[in-house]
This record gives sequence, C-alpha cells and structure tokens, in this order.
Amino acid sequence: MVSKRARSKLSAAFVRSAPIGKHNDGGGLWLHVVSDARAKWFYRFSIAGKRREMGLGSLSDVSLQQAREAADAARSLVRVGQDPIIQRDKQRRDTLRQDNSLEKIAAEAFEARKAELRDDGKAGRWFSPLQLHVLPKLGAYPVSAIDQRLIQETLGPIWHTKAVTAQKAINRLGLVLKHAAALGLEVDIQATSKAKALLGRQRHRPTHIEAMAWQDVPDFYASLQEPTVANLAMRLLILTGHRVKPVRFLRLQHIEGRIWTTPSELLKGKKDATEAFRCYLSDEAARVIELAKPFARDGFLFPSMRKGVMSDATLSRMMERKGLKARPHGFRTSLRVWLEDQTDASFEVKETMVQHTVGGAVERAYRRTDYFDQRKPLYDEWSRFVAGNE
Repeated sequence: MVSKRARSKLSAAFVRSAPIGKHNDGGGLWLHVVSDARAKWFYRFSIAGKRREMGLGSLSDVSLQQAREAADAARSLVRVGQDPIIQRDKQRRDTLRQDNSLEKIAAEAFEARKAELRDDGKAGRWFSPLQLHVLPKLGAYPVSAIDQRLIQETLGPIWHTKAVTAQKAINRLGLVLKHAAALGLEVDIQATSKAKALLGRQRHRPTHIEAMAWQDVPDFYASLQEPTVANLAMRLLILTGHRVKPVRFLRLQHIEGRIWTTPSELLKGKKDATEAFRCYLSDEAARVIELAKPFARDGFLFPSMRKGVMSDATLSRMMERKGLKARPHGFRTSLRVWLEDQTDASFEVKETMVQHTVGGAVERAYRRTDYFDQRKPLYDEWSRFVAGNE
C-alpha cells in the first residue's frame, strides 16, 4: 500500500497556479493542465497487465481533496482486481435504469435522431405528436411499464378523429421504445404493434389538397397580372411546379442566368446538402423574376410587408378570397396531369418535374441525373400554355 505521505505531493496553492503540463500527486493521481483555462484530473492504474487512465473531472469542478478521494475509491477497486472504469460505467447504467421515465427517454431519442431531421428538428414536427398526445398522460411512467393497453387508452380518443397525427404519435413512440431497448432497458418493443391491433383499422380517409384542372390554369394565371408580391409569387409557383416554401424563401443568389437552384434544406424530404434541385426558368418565369426584383429585401425575392419572408398562408388566402377550393400546392398536380395528358415525356422526367424521388437509393446512385435537359423544353411548353402564348 502506498503511504498517504507518498501520495499527497501536490498542495492546494500549487494546484491553483499549476503550469501547463502533467503533475503527479502520487499513487496514480495526476493533474493535467492543458491550458491556462483548462485542467483535469485523472487516475492512472494497471490491471491485467494493461495500463489505463480514468478521468476524474475538471479542476474547475473537482477540488484536490475530492480528486484524492475519488482516486482512493478507484485504488480500492484495483486492489481487489476490479477495473474502476468498468465499475463506474456499470453504476451509470444502473442509475439510468432508476431514472427511465418515458419523457426522459423520448427526449434522448429525439436528441439522437436530430442529425437525420431537417434543421436538426428545430421545427419540432418530429417531437410534437409525442409532446402533445403521449407525454402528458404517459411521460411520468417508467419506459418499462409502457404496454399496449396504456397506448390504446392514450391514443384511442384521437385514433379516428385525428388519424394522421395518431399514426405519427404511435410510430414515434415505437422509435422511443427501440431507443430504450438499445440503452439496455427492459421494454416491450412490440407494444405499439400490439396497440395498433387493439385500436383497429382507422376509419379516417386522407383528403387530398384540392387542385385546379390544368385546362383552367390559364384563366387563373391571367387574373394575376397586377405585379404585387403575392401575385408574382403565385405566378412563379405555377410556372415552375415548385412547392410553396422554395418560392417563399427564394433568394437572388439561388438564380444564375436561367437556372434556379433550390438548396436541399428548402426541399421536402431532402437532408443531404448535395441534393439541390435545378429548375429551368422559361421566358415567362424569367419575366416574373425581373418584375419581382424591385420588391426584394434582405436578399429575399418575396418578402413580407413587415419582416422576413411572405407568410406560408398568404397564397392560400388569396385563393380563398377568389372563392376557389383549389390551393397553391395543387398546381403541382395541375402540372403533373398536364404532363401526363399533353406530353410524351418519360415517367422519370414527369416525376422529376414536380421534385418527386424516383427509384430506390441504389438505382438513384447509379442513375446520377436530374433530367435537366429533358425537363427544359417542358418548362417552356407549360409556360407558353399557362401564359396564353401558344
């Protein structure tokens, strides 16, 4: 056994002003001063013929006395042949098992998945079904106690009335249970599947966004001739087949000549920064861009009257005021049906025109084309039809 005198080589005064480097307190306890602002304790030991180092915390959090006590505890384990690092990890897992509420594990699961979500999940769409419909009732339950009956009781009231939201909530809950299982917790990862069997088939039928018949688009387009921000945004939306968000957040820097390149973060379901989308600007679309430029503010082509970009409800309200059932998103359907009825373009080209992903990941990896040259004349043809220039 190493004597206390042989161990306690450092003083509190020295520790407070220790120079950069490693300083031995004896008995395996070391202070490593990395910089003037950063220093940490570690315990060096040998077990089974291998030398290991165990971090004991930073100097700002752990005093000299506390570091010595931690080293003494670790040293006691080494004397009986136990690895203090392994024992500490086991203790942390045991502590986790004691604090395994569904709310805590759901937050951890969300944190682990952020890298897969658009903008790291800042919009909250992934977590909100759990936060609104599951955690208020089940959040305090240990995750190991979550079973199909609890899930049925929780989601039963919205299973048919808010079918899409309920499906999202139960699917997210299934992912949380799988995360808990990966942590080594005892959970029933089949609980959500069993709950679905108890809840039964949903009566809800999804309603599709109303779309305008392609034959009626030219008359509507003609009603947008006044060069207001909203009218110009609607015209560009119709001409390009884009969703509303890329139009609202269109920046002048996205346009180079006749090519509008939308970055992946503005595209639905695109997380890879390489998956930008190129759209060709027809003569009519280029004219709309020029008309919109005087309204540009802070780099956005379609700004709000106050600050930032135009509201996502602006174009929908415009159509409501005109007494129309169709909505802005529906013009993508108008374009897609026109392509089907009036052109002989391939399926892949027609789907790419409305930014739909075609084929599996392996197929897309080998195809490596966005059909831009094939799409270019279709934008021209559609624009001539819409603007009445045929």
